[in-house]
Amino acid sequence: MPRPTDIREELSDLRHRGLYRQRRIVDGPQGREVEIDGRRLLNFCSNDYLGLAADPRLAEAMQAAVRRWGVGTGASHLVCGHTRAHHELEEALAAFTGRPHALVFSSGYAANLGALGALLGPGDLVLEDRLNHASLLDGGLLARARFGRYRHVDLEDLAAKLAAAPATGRTLVVSDGTFSMDGDRCPLPGLVQAAGRHGARVMIDDAHGFGVHGRGGRGLVDPTVFTTDDVAVLVGTFGKAFGTAGAFVAGEADLVEIMIQRARTYIYTTAMPAALAVTTLASLRLVEAEQWRRDALAARVAQFRAGATDLGLELAASESPIQPLIAGDPARALALSAALEARGLWVAAIRPPTVPPGSARLRVTLSAAHRPDDVDRLLEALDAGLRASGAG
Repeated sequence: MPRPTDIREELSDLRHRGLYRQRRIVDGPQGREVEIDGRRLLNFCSNDYLGLAADPRLAEAMQAAVRRWGVGTGASHLVCGHTRAHHELEEALAAFTGRPHALVFSSGYAANLGALGALLGPGDLVLEDRLNHASLLDGGLLARARFGRYRHVDLEDLAAKLAAAPATGRTLVVSDGTFSMDGDRCPLPGLVQAAGRHGARVMIDDAHGFGVHGRGGRGLVDPTVFTTDDVAVLVGTFGKAFGTAGAFVAGEADLVEIMIQRARTYIYTTAMPAALAVTTLASLRLVEAEQWRRDALAARVAQFRAGATDLGLELAASESPIQPLIAGDPARALALSAALEARGLWVAAIRPPTVPPGSARLRVTLSAAHRPDDVDRLLEALDAGLRASGAG
């Protein structure tokens, strides 16, 4: 249908189609419970996968860092904003990921736009999974390279597109590690092999796997398995399992250097607060040391999937903390979300354009902070809410 020309008409149209978005005001820190409109709700829509966002040790680390570094950096990294705190975090990230160098960005969105813009240009080709995060898709489109998408996790389609690629220019294959709305994983070994056969490089955004999967939380791109020849560009974020904010790109020295020289989202952005870099470094140490958090998270995921199967709920092929329940119609997803909130649980409805048309959903996310009885309560509420809303 044609887009309304008047802004008010467009807003009215979004409301009519169940696609209007509204912010909810949270009072207090993230955790297994959050306070909204004076009510304590069990929180099943946060990306705080390891329960670190309100960890008192990180709060203490930030308070001490603020006393030393202040609250702002004053300029971009290339002017006077790059502190020793940033530098130490980058060195620790490089060691953690098993890569020579890392570069810190203010957000995951900035990291993806910056990396793609620095690495690609006219005459190059970028091929992306159709369900990649918006920041990857936007970065590919803005890089001025030829842009193509392959069917979701379809290695045959990727191989066909690589075979048809021109012999000149760079080719970059880009994928999420764990897909943010479906919770499934990139078929990384096959993707690396397909790219290698055609001389293409690989970029993986492991935002939702970093801290959650792998040895010590290193994510999908295990450095003992995948070298920088296999995955040239690795992106990770801090606002999910690490419980802070910001992101990084890791790879060879030349990769980091070209981003310092050309990544506009790095060059023209004030550096993240040094206190945040200090706090993230403290979080990195906890993520690596406290395996019990990943064990607890895996147990809650298994509990939820077993319980949902017993209820006859159709689940996506996801072993991650992201467990989508497809409602289809946006209005139905909103109704189910409201039914759960009435029972004291917060699970936000996710609607187009975040997900494809016809696949509006509840994006249930689990955390190491959740207790077994929290998951039982969620399952009971889902069973009742699905019946009441007609979504089951």
